[in-house]
Amino acid sequence: MIESVKKACYIISCFSSEEPVLGNAEIAGKLGMSPSTTHHLISTLCNEGVLMRDKDRRYRLGWKLLEWNNNVMFQQDIYDKAIPLVKDLISRFIGTAHIGMFDKGEVVFVLKISSQEASPIHTYIGSRKPAYATSTGKVLLAYNNDYLKETIERGLSQQAPNTITNIEKLKEDLKKVRDVGYSISNNENSTGTYAIAAPILSYSGKTIAAVNLAGPVSYMQGSNQHMIRQSVIKTADSISKELGYIEV
Repeated sequence: MIESVKKACYIISCFSSEEPVLGNAEIAGKLGMSPSTTHHLISTLCNEGVLMRDKDRRYRLGWKLLEWNNNVMFQQDIYDKAIPLVKDLISRFIGTAHIGMFDKGEVVFVLKISSQEASPIHTYIGSRKPAYATSTGKVLLAYNNDYLKETIERGLSQQAPNTITNIEKLKEDLKKVRDVGYSISNNENSTGTYAIAAPILSYSGKTIAAVNLAGPVSYMQGSNQHMIRQSVIKTADSISKELGYIEV
């Protein structure tokens, strides 16, 4: 299976601006593969939209690659526009800020920045946590029913002392998120931290990411708690505006 994936990637790499259209035999010759194996892989790539076949039974790159590229560029757009705003957030508080996006029941961290005084948190760009057990993930679940359905289907297992593993309790918690406009994770996942997150909206008003600030429970629930919460919400709103969202 892994070898087939590698060969499929090689096939895609055969196409260039100089050779945007290729036939089965040409691709097989370039890669030193048998025509039958090449045809089988090409047919699969065509079925998935990665390649397209024209009336002369020749192939070119498909629209699926453009869709994937748009997704990557969109994440990069969030990253670029968010950095100065998130840096401003951590300059005022002690903690670690993340931006998370949803993927198959999990939240994937696409940005992480820590203040100099912050206690180490064992996360990194690209790391994943169960969406239902994180502040960023719960924001994404609260505003996207499809995400919630997919997450529940994967099951809710205990990640930390305060993880919500009951579906009805999770739904109640997510309703509170929608009511107040932010979410809280209090020692609900393996980082063992207290975090506050708020939604990042696209130009269309869809919640496509969330930004949080995470730190020790004692600090996050201390005298600055209200200010931290308002600052996280303001940071999320500012990122949303940078992405083109206009509040009606």
